[in-house]
Amino acid sequence: MRLALDEAVLAARGGDVPVGAVVLAADGTTVLATGHNEREAGGDPTAHAEVLALRRAAAKLGEWRLTGCTLVVTLEPCTMCAGALVQSRVDRVVYGARDDKAGAAGSLWDVVRDRRLNHRPEVIEGVLADECAGLLTEFFRSR
Repeated sequence: MRLALDEAVLAARGGDVPVGAVVLAADGTTVLATGHNEREAGGDPTAHAEVLALRRAAAKLGEWRLTGCTLVVTLEPCTMCAGALVQSRVDRVVYGARDDKAGAAGSLWDVVRDRRLNHRPEVIEGVLADECAGLLTEFFRSR
């Protein structure tokens, strides 16, 4: 999560909401890819930290299936990112701060564990939650 927090700081420096993500290989320690929000920087509404990290990890592995991988992200994924997590077949998602307004991994919705879907990653929430939430609070307070 510390690496994801570092990515979140990069997002804020670029004028984006401070969310960072890291994809870990099946061994749980090898970093395959990182990402941070780049919506403002790239003018791309899909440039969320999770989506960018998943794309980069898939490119590094040479396939779209990220079976065995873990996505670590500072903020609970939204519906778009939760869908991408399911489609990428990651085994687990670890997130810091809950998103009671748009979260789709247990708070507002629970897309990633919906029994109607063919893949349901494990969800671990609340890792360094206060630090993750603090970055977001500071960012929006300064606006």
